[in-house]
Amino acid sequence: MNPSTNGWIKKLLKEASVTSSFLQCTDIEFYIALRQCGFIYGSNINIVKEVVKKNDLTEDEICKINLFLALLQTHHNSDSSLSPTESIINFYSEINSHKTSFFSDILRGRKSNAQLEKVIHKRIQINDNLITKNFNYFVINALLFVDVLAYNEYLKNQSISNIYIKHIEASIEKISLDVLNSKVLKTEYDESLIKLFELSLRYQNNLNVNYKEAINYIETHLEKLYLLDIACMATWGDKTIDTEEQHFLYQLGNDLKLEHSIVVQSINSVNQFYNIHKDNIALLSSKNIVKTFYDNSSKMVSKLIYRNGKRLKKELRQSKELMVLLSQSTIRDLSKEEQKKLQEQLLDVFKTIPSLAIFMLPGGALLLPLFIKFIPKLLPSAFDDNRIEDKK
Repeated sequence: MNPSTNGWIKKLLKEASVTSSFLQCTDIEFYIALRQCGFIYGSNINIVKEVVKKNDLTEDEICKINLFLALLQTHHNSDSSLSPTESIINFYSEINSHKTSFFSDILRGRKSNAQLEKVIHKRIQINDNLITKNFNYFVINALLFVDVLAYNEYLKNQSISNIYIKHIEASIEKISLDVLNSKVLKTEYDESLIKLFELSLRYQNNLNVNYKEAINYIETHLEKLYLLDIACMATWGDKTIDTEEQHFLYQLGNDLKLEHSIVVQSINSVNQFYNIHKDNIALLSSKNIVKTFYDNSSKMVSKLIYRNGKRLKKELRQSKELMVLLSQSTIRDLSKEEQKKLQEQLLDVFKTIPSLAIFMLPGGALLLPLFIKFIPKLLPSAFDDNRIEDKK
């Protein structure tokens, strides 16, 4: 089975049927399994419950499998009369109507496994989180469980409210920032992480909640466990949970009306997972979280340029002014007016290439400097020509 090619869901359903006992798990049992394999932490090390063999699958491919299995298990524990594929596509279609039209090119026609594969691929790969907020590229997959929570809500009510999603993400944001701010002594690492979280707030202008409101929005036991685990993950980001952070986590558990043993288990779980897998998790291999964000984003932008190289060459060569500005940006700092013009013209180019729609999403403009950095590798001769002309 190869989750990077067509037909993987059908193959997974067939292989998973041999080990279908995972479908008999309760929501809590399966959640704990998702935490153990890293899905809850956004670092997919293993396939949940070892439903299928991991073999040489990449982390992105494992993430696709885990997300689908989580949605499948949620569907199994519901009263839905629809097939899992049709039900999940209906769910994402309703989410799409609330949030963005970015899925519109996929959510057309007959509901099929192939269509769902495309939805999951875009859900995993895209830098901007279409259901929750963009917590930046390196931690975005940690928020994929919000999809599962929202799908569970959808199955209960046969609809999903935009308010439900906003409340869940507002609570995650508030608690995450509070736990990061709970340190008495903040390192440069802590300040950087806080800044990145704050810059990710898409609804910050119209849904600013306090701690009490954030707690009240979290109602189900599954939501409470998830919020607690996200808080634990935030505290462990710098590889240590100090006394003040532990105090905050215990208080959070108490406010969520969770037993003390559950809080202890959550803290122990994050410690155990990261200590065992720290060498295999990119975020933890770097002490500089901003550098990690930059490195991961660079890889993504480089891949986008490579995959769209021919089309980009054609579009860029048709805009002489854009070429000149791009060339100049590699040898000097552009003025604010030039930067604005460069950004506007680049976005016009991106509109013609669907794969580059990411740059037009909220936060996408932050990746433009990286795009400009890699452009000389795409058009070396044109840039040399422009530099010669500039010297004349």
